[in-house]
Amino acid sequence: MDPWRADLERMLGELRPRLHRYCARMTGSVIDGEDVVQEALTKAVQAFPGARPIAHPEGWLFRIAHNAALDFLRRRAREEGLMAHDDVSAVADPAGDADRRLATTASLRILMSLPVAQRACVVLMDVLGYTLQEVGDILDLTVAAVKANLHRGRTRLRDVAAEPPHGRLPPLAAATQVRLQAYIDRFNARDFDSVRRLLAEEVRVDVVGRARLSGRREAGTYFGNYAQVAGWTLAAGMVEGRPAALVSHSADAPPSYFILLDWAGDRLSHVRDFRHAPYAMDGAEVTLLR
Repeated sequence: MDPWRADLERMLGELRPRLHRYCARMTGSVIDGEDVVQEALTKAVQAFPGARPIAHPEGWLFRIAHNAALDFLRRRAREEGLMAHDDVSAVADPAGDADRRLATTASLRILMSLPVAQRACVVLMDVLGYTLQEVGDILDLTVAAVKANLHRGRTRLRDVAAEPPHGRLPPLAAATQVRLQAYIDRFNARDFDSVRRLLAEEVRVDVVGRARLSGRREAGTYFGNYAQVAGWTLAAGMVEGRPAALVSHSADAPPSYFILLDWAGDRLSHVRDFRHAPYAMDGAEVTLLR
């Protein structure tokens, strides 16, 4: 491997959790945030040879991630027919402890109530700890514009935090809960032959950050790997309203990561395993089904 490629991959590995923390808060979803991170990393790998030397590689990478997040939000707005226009060129003092605590603990839903530029400035400075100048470099804004967006964003966060909480996500359909529990019961029993019989012929398995498998034959290796690993247990749950297996290292431990599961009829069509991306639990709206 070329030395520059090794250096790039090391940097990407080190920064991926921070990139996800940013992208999840920009998109309002730990799941969509991971999609944006993957898109950003792909663009970074493609652009890196022609961009060298890079004076500030971390800022360069966050700028790519920010632009990827904006592209995602524009696509989603077009799909939803909600083409909103934020004033990204629109004065704040350095964040106090209260501002930092509020931004760090705010749910993804609350952060999504901020316009894009305000949200980006608040997350980069109050959550990730970048300076005013660094935030301006990443977002291509003047320091004055960063200050203005910080002031407005922090004010909006305080107002939203004082409002009554929104209602909970709707429950899973009964049929989906039955399918999810059947999968988890067989998985916990290490009955992987029965698990494989649940798979659709064209099932896709994504092990986030590691591998993508297509079809029942390739997917078999994924379950074979789990058969060789001890010390885990699955529980039925939801992540952002989607059916998921919540994975713990013991029956009384909190979940350390999750596996998203989708069905086509009665067959499992898509598995998305976050085993190697436990950072996605940060900010995730997780519900344990009883």
